[in-house]
Amino acid sequence: MPAPTPETDLDARALAYHEHPRPGKLAIQATKPLATQRDLSMAYSPGVAAACRAIAADPLAAARYTARGNLVAVISNGTAVLGLGNIGALASKPVMEGKAVLFKKFADIDVFDIEMNADDPQKLIEAVAALEPTFGAINLEDIKAPECFQVERELKARMNIPVFHDDQHGTAIVVGAAVTNALEIGGKAIESLKVVSTGGGAAGIACLELLITLGVKRENIRLYDIGGLVHPEREDLSPEKARFAQPGPRPELAEALKGADVFLGLSAPGLLTGEMVRDMAPRPMIFALANPTPEIMPEVARAARPDAMIATGRSDFPNQINNVLCFPFIFRGALDVGAREINEEMKMAAVRAIAELARATAAAELANAYEGEDLRFGPDNLIPKPFDPRLLEAVAPAVAQAAMDSGVATRPIADFAAYREGLARFVYRSGFLMKPVFARARGLEKRVVYAEGEHERVLRAVQAAIEEKLARPILVGRRKVVEARCEKFALKIRPDVHFELCDPEDDPRYGEYWRGYHALTERQGVSPDAARQIIRTNTTAIAAMMLQRGEADALVCGLAGHYLWHLKYLEGVIGRRASACRLASLTAVITPKATVFITDAYAASEPSAEDLSQITLMAAQEMRRFGVEPKAAFVCGSNFGARDTPGALKLRKTVRLLDEIRPDFEYEGEMHVDAAMDPTVRQRIFPSSRLQGPANLLIFPNLDAAHAAVNLLVSMADGLRVGPLLMGLNKPAHIVTPTTTARGILNVTALAAVDAAHAAQLDRREEQAAE
Repeated sequence: MPAPTPETDLDARALAYHEHPRPGKLAIQATKPLATQRDLSMAYSPGVAAACRAIAADPLAAARYTARGNLVAVISNGTAVLGLGNIGALASKPVMEGKAVLFKKFADIDVFDIEMNADDPQKLIEAVAALEPTFGAINLEDIKAPECFQVERELKARMNIPVFHDDQHGTAIVVGAAVTNALEIGGKAIESLKVVSTGGGAAGIACLELLITLGVKRENIRLYDIGGLVHPEREDLSPEKARFAQPGPRPELAEALKGADVFLGLSAPGLLTGEMVRDMAPRPMIFALANPTPEIMPEVARAARPDAMIATGRSDFPNQINNVLCFPFIFRGALDVGAREINEEMKMAAVRAIAELARATAAAELANAYEGEDLRFGPDNLIPKPFDPRLLEAVAPAVAQAAMDSGVATRPIADFAAYREGLARFVYRSGFLMKPVFARARGLEKRVVYAEGEHERVLRAVQAAIEEKLARPILVGRRKVVEARCEKFALKIRPDVHFELCDPEDDPRYGEYWRGYHALTERQGVSPDAARQIIRTNTTAIAAMMLQRGEADALVCGLAGHYLWHLKYLEGVIGRRASACRLASLTAVITPKATVFITDAYAASEPSAEDLSQITLMAAQEMRRFGVEPKAAFVCGSNFGARDTPGALKLRKTVRLLDEIRPDFEYEGEMHVDAAMDPTVRQRIFPSSRLQGPANLLIFPNLDAAHAAVNLLVSMADGLRVGPLLMGLNKPAHIVTPTTTARGILNVTALAAVDAAHAAQLDRREEQAAE
């Protein structure tokens, strides 16, 4: 049987992802209870008649009584799918489901994906137009040019809801924002820009039209397609391309680029050379957006012109032009005001909002999440990062306001402050928690050692970490076993090629490790013989020694054995920070309704009030590195002094200790969990509470209560566990649980890499202070 190639391995994993645990990426979920006869009478007959009559009397009432106001149709005929071309409607369905997932994840918009066997544009127009009663907006996707222009144009004219072809306008809006900011940096006027573009497809044409709206003169644009320069004498031009046909000479691409300010590429890899870039105007703007390989690689363009401002469609280079920067938020704003269309004013508002967000000083939460990374506005930060949590709050309100100002809103927003607050609440209950952590980990190249390097889930997580450039993995495991399991699980990674391997049976550092381990633990009752045996068989101890000696930057363990067993070896080898009263854990649980952090469910079994006050401070600091502002609630069976249980007395004392410290975050207690999570409950029983809104950090009096809370949320509330994260060690190390999935290990890997970068910064600061 031939060995799997990277392509076949990716295909196999992608197919498994789409098939299990249930086929596809979408499901329909009821939003109202249906458990009693009364529920049935409300949901269907006879209660449903009231909603029907209300809508018959006032069609706008559909947004109040049905899901239509938050429902988008993602529609395709499969004639221009990604890089796959005309593969047909049915084969396009995975892409449309993927688009639906992005709508939901980034903007909480529900989607029905609709794939139509309608290559004839007129038939497609008729079918889509008939769907208007069902949806609040239409997103056209992967329809080939030039038919896509006709389809969108006619549907916009016929339908009284937004119709938006994202392939065209999404890319154009992000390019417009980047050009706007590049002009400011380059000190150029948009009216004088000379633009050369390659690729006359939907996105290319839309980008040029938007640049004209921004102020570029049409006569200053030269467009090239597969037939060469778009020129009036050509007879193969669509009406959309013909608008860019310029009379006169017909220069080749290299000649046209001489003195050009902007290169806009949506065409083919390698089309642009360093020599061409060298001939462009000062501070040229190079948008090489062909995927996966751009028209010119950024390092080639930078070598030719160090003053160039460069953008691509890839996440591994600065200035990624990604539609996800705009389309979820444009639809969010349009739906929230019941817009009849997405007009030029709304698109321009999105351009301005995205551009302004890049120029704005990085918010504290973003700076914490991307600690150590230069987020200042400049040539490498022309546009926000795709996972900037501020995008929803910036773009959606701007689009909604533009809809209201231009007269296309049917449900104007009265209280924009409340509207923005609702958008902010969504961001952190939607799984955005790990996005900035992953973005921060990429490129750090931190060495993360995995104690259970033979485990299947570790191997799968390591492959993903390598693919996503989250870390430089080091595995502790027997070479023969690791190689055999990589082969068995059809993984493309191999020792010494993709990751470093420490084989306990055959590592030349064995003698150094056991002697070092013995020196650290001899006063803990560990004899030389015991040290030899431990370092031969205990992979956590081996990984801890690698971390302690500086051969790794961070450590992940825990898939085998008990948590406290691992904790013993980590504390014995790595030791506690001088400022840490004890080691503690913090677990984040992401549920559909909220993201909460819980401490301590694993490490500190019966912490004292003094311990809990310090653990709370450590947890708050850790949360801020996720970009989340802590709101701590001390949770037990008593509400604000109602009962004097041991747990309540401990938490009461903890609050008093924090009052003396005066931390810079909100906290309150002791209270029931419903009072912590529901401000209305808390207001009713304790109106003078200093905690505003729902808590996001829950402090329990002991491990049993915290552990039960974590597992209850995971098992009953569809919660995703992140962690547990170990706090208080001298060096970054985390102990996962035996049930942690490969995805969970990947999350901890990213966290460990970011922890390592943070630790390195602290070490440098301490060294500078000592000097």
